[in-house]
Amino acid sequence: MVEAIGKKFRAKKNVLVIGVGNAYRSDDAVGLVAARRIAEKGLTDVEVVNQTGDGAALIELWQDAGTVILVDIVQADAQPGSIHRFEAGVRPVPEEYFHYSTHLFGVAEAVELARALKKLPPRLIVYGVKGKDLSPGTNLSPEVEAAVPEVVDRALQDIHAAGATGELH
Repeated sequence: MVEAIGKKFRAKKNVLVIGVGNAYRSDDAVGLVAARRIAEKGLTDVEVVNQTGDGAALIELWQDAGTVILVDIVQADAQPGSIHRFEAGVRPVPEEYFHYSTHLFGVAEAVELARALKKLPPRLIVYGVKGKDLSPGTNLSPEVEAAVPEVVDRALQDIHAAGATGELH
């Protein structure tokens, strides 16, 4: 499922921000929360959408974007709330980091399939935040909540580097 945040989704934007997650599984919502905060900035040439993490839908979604910034929860050997950044065009996204998807293939598999099919966007940046709590619920753990402002700030720097306009707050 794809949900546009704040406005109707239009293809062919300069920058596409994708928040991946499940709003009802605690820390799994970190991508959705970060995407919503980016959407609130009202940046020109930036489209922000939420997505469940289905790999096939991701490939279709980013097809017409110049720069894609994707935010999701990760499973990493790190402290909860730690932030991991991957430039998918430069190197593969570690598959072991993205095993929270309930779909047959998720973010890492979508990136590698898109690479094989030559359907990666010109620039794909993936931010992962190490989760702590995936139990049913609608609140992020304190560690993950504390990481959201930094993820948003780093994503905003990438957005501005891609040529989108607006104020950094």
